[in-house]
Amino acid sequence: MEEQKKTGFAALVGRPNVGKSTLMNRLIGQKIAITSNKPQTTRNRIQTVYTSEKGQIVFLDTPGIHKAKNKLGEYMVNVAQRTLKEVDVVLWLVEPTTYIGAGERHIAEQLAGIHTPVILVINKIDTVKKDEVLTFIDAYRKLLDFAEIVPVSALKGFNEEVLLDVIFKYLPYGPMFYDEDTVTDQPMRQIVAELIREKALKLLDEEIPHGIAVSVDVMKQRPGRDLWDIEATIVCERDSHKGIIIGKGGAMLKKIGSAARYEIERMLEARINLRLWVKVKKDWRDSDFLIKNFGYDKKEV
Repeated sequence: MEEQKKTGFAALVGRPNVGKSTLMNRLIGQKIAITSNKPQTTRNRIQTVYTSEKGQIVFLDTPGIHKAKNKLGEYMVNVAQRTLKEVDVVLWLVEPTTYIGAGERHIAEQLAGIHTPVILVINKIDTVKKDEVLTFIDAYRKLLDFAEIVPVSALKGFNEEVLLDVIFKYLPYGPMFYDEDTVTDQPMRQIVAELIREKALKLLDEEIPHGIAVSVDVMKQRPGRDLWDIEATIVCERDSHKGIIIGKGGAMLKKIGSAARYEIERMLEARINLRLWVKVKKDWRDSDFLIKNFGYDKKEV
């Protein structure tokens, strides 16, 4: 009889920019979630899969829990809150600090209302002194009754094995959900769109990134060749933004394109012919139709 393995779902939550996507990419061992130091980088639940001899963890990277300002914000918060109730364990990622602000307290309130075990993950401990870590643990312990507290560095890979062991502890025994070589259930088009958006977020000015979405219009492999043709549109909210995204003589768009092409080629292990366009769709973040059009489906909430 086949030996039973542990298998289940773990949700990652935390304020924007605490390193959720970096941690997930580190644990899975390759780049799935896009990373950026700008808020609202992760808009959908990104499902990644970690498989080992012990079993399988399906990670859901939820959009950051925050107070919603528009329809896209509401969508993101609803996705995050529903996810928390559906998983076997929740990982709450925080920064190493004794100051606990309103954003963290808001998340603690949400987590207090669920029965799922919560593991507090204190990230970025490579940036502080070792003896300070206990004071951070102490500050957070007063907020919530955590199942476990694990300090890590997603960037440096410190304590990742310990964290994986702790997650497995809370998963049930059962059959695997995915094949061993699956790392994500994200459709390839969506990952390509996210990679283009990541590069735009990194290269563009502070003001613009919240208001951009990317749709992949064409993605096809040339018959018998290791070459893909990809055409994508970067959508922004204002004419002035369009000018900035294109840049002087098309320089910025070129930069975004070559940075994205490099990442997509690594992922597909093939050459890419990438063409980018920029379109203005005013207030798309407040339009149900347009939100759905860019891959955020309210029915999934």
